Parts: sequence; structure tokens; C-alpha cells
Amino acid sequence: MARCVAVDLYVMLIDGIHIPLTVPFTRDGESYLRKLEYNVGRYSLTPAAGFVALTAGSEGAALSDEEIAETLRVIGAAADPTKVLVAAIAKDSVHGALVVARQAAEAGFDAVLLGAPSQWERLTEDEVMLFFRAVADGSPLPVVLGSESGSQGYRLSVDEIAQLALHGNVIGVYDEGLTVERYRAIAEATQGMKREVLVTTVFAPVTRRMMRGRWDEGGFVSAASLAGGTAVVEAPTVKALKTRTKVVGFQVMAAGSAVGMVELLQAGAAGAMLALSASAPQGCYEAYAAFKDGDPALAAEKGARLVEADAAIRALGIAGVKYGCDCNGYFGGAPRLPRLPLDAEGRAMVERVLAGIRN
Repeated sequence: MARCVAVDLYVMLIDGIHIPLTVPFTRDGESYLRKLEYNVGRYSLTPAAGFVALTAGSEGAALSDEEIAETLRVIGAAADPTKVLVAAIAKDSVHGALVVARQAAEAGFDAVLLGAPSQWERLTEDEVMLFFRAVADGSPLPVVLGSESGSQGYRLSVDEIAQLALHGNVIGVYDEGLTVERYRAIAEATQGMKREVLVTTVFAPVTRRMMRGRWDEGGFVSAASLAGGTAVVEAPTVKALKTRTKVVGFQVMAAGSAVGMVELLQAGAAGAMLALSASAPQGCYEAYAAFKDGDPALAAEKGARLVEADAAIRALGIAGVKYGCDCNGYFGGAPRLPRLPLDAEGRAMVERVLAGIRN
């Protein structure tokens, strides 16, 4: 049985519904940071547990180094402190990946999402594994592995996941195309990995921003000063954050498709990062909430409602995801060239499939 390597690093609870944030652009292709701030503020009002920045589907790889740093800063400042923040890293070198990890830490993020280098086909298996381990060695934040199922992505084998899980700074995996059988294999291979995480009294994640007390930075005008004279702004009384600990294993999150999400939750998956949640976070959460409430029939019904919209939007790619955001009150906008926005037929399809999903 594998044993966890003990290290002095903050371990984050990763569960629930995580939203892969899109990157808004202006009409001329510049980063539209004000719209990003708006989106994050609106998503913060939803019951989603966390946000994932710069994923492959969000055009994160299309950003310059300066844009990446600014994007992370805006998200960290705009997100509600209770939301877990994860920064995806799309760099082909250990050096480049660690630069992004440090930028994410400075912006108040809680973890990084690390997939294999885009040129993985030109690397040996040992070099790919060295990339993961070296970034985990140097990252100031816990690392969540990224395993992709597409023809262009690197799909980590169960054995590779189990080997990397031995690293004390690797806490979980977002697995695209996860099946119940694969989940069970990962769970069995990593069953010896046990860690204590800090949670609230209702077992919700405690983020780094919560620990810093950023949820209560404002001031108030004293009652005495309102009776006359000059108003004096006094520091608020900050209540102590009540926490407890929870023992968790290696945390496995489904990624990409909403199909089969309820079955994966029933098998033991911690949660899911769904492409559809960028445009319909409430609808995705309702399936998760029904499962957590112990109502499998309702969870299956809620999950089935997501299937058609999920398939249509994912087939249309980032342009479909962004137009879905436009339809539901978030700013999507056009992708960055050379990607093109949807044509009239594609827009009509997105409007139709989202019509029956609550937002």
C-alpha cells in the first residue's frame, strides 16, 4: 500500500462543481479584464465550489506571459474568498510552469492544474514524469494533475497517477473522460494516500484567501460619530474563522463532459469540472446537490437534462462555450483569432439546448 510523503504544504479540499473560466477578449482581440472581473463576480454568486483559470478550453494557451499574470491577478481579486481557485498551467518547460505557479500563489490561488507538455509526443515517458515531479517539487501551491482524453492530449495511465500521487505536493487529478471503472482503478491504486485538510464547520474548503481574512477588510462608521462631529471610520471586529480538519484520500474530479457525472459521484468521485458549467453553473450544480442530498432519482433526472446541451456545446468548442455564456448573462464574446465565432446555425443550436436548463 502506498504511503503519502509528508511535506509542510497547505493541502486544499477539491470537491463539488468547479467552473472552467473563459477568457474574454475585446473585438480587436485584446484581453477584456473588466468583463473577466464581471464574470468572476457573477460566478461567485452561484453555488459552485471553485473556479479553474486558463484551462485548455478557455484559450489560456493563447495568452502572453503578461496576460497570464494579469488574468490571475484579476480573478484572485474578484473571486469570493470562499471559492477555491485553481490555475491551469499550459507551459512546456519546468521553468515556465513554475513561473505561472508563483504568479498564481501571489494572486491568492489555492492550487495549480498541471497537464503534460504540449510536445509530449516528442518526449520519453521518463521525461514526461520528470516534468510533473519537478514542477511539484518547486510549486508553492498544491498540484492537481490534468489527464486529457482527446487525441491531442496526454492521458495519464492509472499507474502514472499512482506514482505521482506519492509526491507530497500532488493532491488529486482532473480526469477528462473519466469512467466508473477508471475511477475505481485510480481509487484502488491510491488508497494509501491520506491527508488532513482544513475545512469549515460544515466541511466546506478553507481557502488561502479566507485564512488571510480578506472576507472582512472594510470599515464602518462608529455610532457615536453619527450623533455629531466628524465621522470616524473604525476597523470592524473580525470574527475568528472556525475550522476543523477532515481526512481525505487522493482527490479525483471528473472533467469535461457532464455525461455520467451522477454515476461517477455515486462511485466516489469528489466532483466535476464541466465545460457546460461556464454557461449553466446552476443547472450543473443541481444534479450534484441532488446527489449530496441523497436523492438518486432526482440526481439522475437533473443529470439527464444536461446531456443534450453538454454534447452540443462541447462539439462546438470554445466558440460554443462562449456563446453559451452570452446567452445566460455572462460575457463570452468571440474567441481569439484564428478561432472563429459561431455562425447563425451554431448560435441557434446553443440557444435551443440551453433553453430548458436553469441558470
